[in-house]
Amino acid sequence: MDYKSLHELFREETITDKYITLSHIGKLIANNKSSVVGHSVENKIIYKIEIGNGKTKVFMWSQMHGNESTTTKALFDFINFLNSDESLALEFKEYFTFCMLPMVNPDGAEKYTRENANGVDLNRDSQALTQPESNVLRKVFEDFKPDYCYNLHDQRTIFGAGDKGNPATVSFLAPAYNENRDYNTTRLKAVEIIVAMNDVLQLYIPNQVGRFDDSFNINCIGDTFQNLGVPTILFEAGFYPNDYVREITRKYIFISLISGLKHIYENDIVSNKIEDYLNIPQNKVNFFDIVYKNVKINYDNLEKSINFAAQYIEKPNDGKIDFEAVIAQVDNLDNYFAHHSIDAQGKTFKSSQGSIPNIGDKANFYLGNDIEIVNGLIKTQ
Repeated sequence: MDYKSLHELFREETITDKYITLSHIGKLIANNKSSVVGHSVENKIIYKIEIGNGKTKVFMWSQMHGNESTTTKALFDFINFLNSDESLALEFKEYFTFCMLPMVNPDGAEKYTRENANGVDLNRDSQALTQPESNVLRKVFEDFKPDYCYNLHDQRTIFGAGDKGNPATVSFLAPAYNENRDYNTTRLKAVEIIVAMNDVLQLYIPNQVGRFDDSFNINCIGDTFQNLGVPTILFEAGFYPNDYVREITRKYIFISLISGLKHIYENDIVSNKIEDYLNIPQNKVNFFDIVYKNVKINYDNLEKSINFAAQYIEKPNDGKIDFEAVIAQVDNLDNYFAHHSIDAQGKTFKSSQGSIPNIGDKANFYLGNDIEIVNGLIKTQ
């Protein structure tokens, strides 16, 4: 199957930035069979979309963290596919019933924050259920009684797939269901689907698929649903080189959705794929956005050569996301990789903020007299 061409056919063109709020998806929701299932802290509507009439029920939710929008874009790409006359889409709708919450945290989406309007991480509220959004998600789960759960998230640019210098463009997890992180039948089903998705993704992004940490936390929604006996998969949309708005990554989330569901549709999910699953490299925090090498500084009247790194901070600005480069680490970079690297070749660091880079400073400075760094990168004329 030509998954890339399939995505080009069904990519939702009206949502392309990282800043995705309820206002951006309102018309898309209206174009589907949707219903109101609850409200946020600030009384924004939480919508549910249902498609299909099959016996196998799949529950998907996105933007539980308001600033994690890539999977929301991919979810609407997937909805466009389901609404088509593609033969596989018709087969899916006959075999599956899909229940989708495209934006669990509309207040956080508006503010571009991980937490909801009360400052609560909804993915740590699955037991206490202190927030209205958490209660909506749990009620839909209990009413729908899914056979599979897809927990859709974004992850930061700091993650690599293992320690070989490859970014974790997509990561998966079959969450643990108990403290021992054992593998029961429920978790094994999630494992098998992840292995199937990884097999397909390796054809497109070899060595750029990671396995998320499986430390058990019953307060997390994935661990809770796995503990309740429903195979649950965590999706993490990560970084593809130079794709800071995640327009390429959304394609690989779409491919993951289609390929995993195709595997469920075509196979009995009973195999033991633990070894293949554990062979997916574990996510490592080992990337910076930009690393500057061989930079000369004057420190206490002594010249010294250092390396340092910058990381982008994402800030909403007039309906878009600005990426502001800030100094994140000075030296001690031996075990880190860079999405972008600049070799100063011994040129001296100069800045209006001082003669040495300081953590937290904006990445605006000079290397020697001729290279100006603006917002982290070399200024071009």
